[in-house]
Amino acid sequence: MSHPATPNGTRPRRPRLRYAPLLAPALLLALSGCTATSRADPTPATTPQVTGPLCAALPTGTDPGNPTFLASQPADQALRWIPTLTTFEAALRTSGVLTDLPAGTGVTILAPTDDAFAATFSEDNWDDLMTHHTDQLRTLLKAHLVTGAHPIDDLTTAGTTTTLDGTAITVTRTGPTTRLGDRADTVCADYQATNARIHIINAVLGPLPVTAGTGHRAH
Repeated sequence: MSHPATPNGTRPRRPRLRYAPLLAPALLLALSGCTATSRADPTPATTPQVTGPLCAALPTGTDPGNPTFLASQPADQALRWIPTLTTFEAALRTSGVLTDLPAGTGVTILAPTDDAFAATFSEDNWDDLMTHHTDQLRTLLKAHLVTGAHPIDDLTTAGTTTTLDGTAITVTRTGPTTRLGDRADTVCADYQATNARIHIINAVLGPLPVTAGTGHRAH
């Protein structure tokens, strides 16, 4: 609000607020209280422990794709960060199998490495499966999914598990790794993701006929 000028043409000085200094301590106290609250250290999150001979070659520490980072990611996103699962991740994305699971349903993913696919399928055979045989591809991928997010120790204790394609496979401990169906071994188990567990394995599961050794897949 403007004030009229005094007779000498100057404007009166605005009176100083004498209570302002009294507010300062209270304000500082409030601010210090907020600061103390914001600086409180949260409970440290437990670092997910992965096990297996391949783990040392995969992202660790603060590297992109490390186990702690993946623990906060949805399963489909977590798979994208694991460099040795590019073939499997692309197949899951193409088939849409993961999106078929009911919302909130946990899942265990038995994920073959790129090398496992290269040893099992020729390049032409795999490309044909991805492009023209979606139903067969989905059946193959369901052989690598189990309902519920199960740590590898739980699967070993149970001794058997049933994949989404209805196949029962045996699960046995073999030293530092776990054997699945007398066909594949875990090479880096117990990645956590949102409502999921990912166990990387060294062979492709499933009943489909395959062609091996007649082509080379890019890695």
